[in-house]
Amino acid sequence: MSFGQVLETCLKQLRQDFIYTRSGFRYSIMGNLDYKNFYKRHLPHFQPPGATLFITFRLANSLPSEMLQRLNEEARHVERMLAGISDLQDRIQKADLMDRHLFGVWDRVLDAAECGPRYLQDRRIADLMADSLHHRENKVFCLDAFCIMPNHVHLVCKPLLKDDESYNAISSILHSLKRYTARQSNKILGKEGAFWQHENYDHVIRDEEEWKRIINYVVENPVKAGLVHHWREWEWTYSLYAV
Repeated sequence: MSFGQVLETCLKQLRQDFIYTRSGFRYSIMGNLDYKNFYKRHLPHFQPPGATLFITFRLANSLPSEMLQRLNEEARHVERMLAGISDLQDRIQKADLMDRHLFGVWDRVLDAAECGPRYLQDRRIADLMADSLHHRENKVFCLDAFCIMPNHVHLVCKPLLKDDESYNAISSILHSLKRYTARQSNKILGKEGAFWQHENYDHVIRDEEEWKRIINYVVENPVKAGLVHHWREWEWTYSLYAV
């Protein structure tokens, strides 16, 4: 299936799902490096105290601009539909459902990896990324799971308290992680310029049931992408807990 076919198939399913859910989408762009419960750059981003987060970040230019434009148009369309839901709780719940649907579209197109760089399929880069995540384990976050795909990374973690009793900001954690791995990866590859895309997707995990679902999603990503038959065959998948 071509890139265009993947996108069209996903968007068609998204529109069908919307008919039944009337849901919405939130895509976060990391901004301020200090910890805040809520801060805003382009769109809302939440880091409740003590929350466990599901984060996805990708290589620079790993998605074509026309695809991102299409997804943004879909998101704006959904937001307009959401505005017609008067009940706040109902609107929040349905927005969360569509968040999952639209993220699925975005991630499936990344999994197809039909355009852009795939630097993370280089063992040297993948090992660097895995080591960098483990290096921060129990220092700035509790590390529940991660999966390093050819062009993106999934991460489930819980930021830890600092000495001043404030939480490590996930924006600061990712800034440090991405800056270090970008610099080292560019050295390995003998290149210069942007390595990571600035934007990250992040989602606050609300309960144990959702946590289990997301952990399973993360470790099964290489299987769904057709890279391996069983998640344990993928060297750059990690889960602290039994799956």
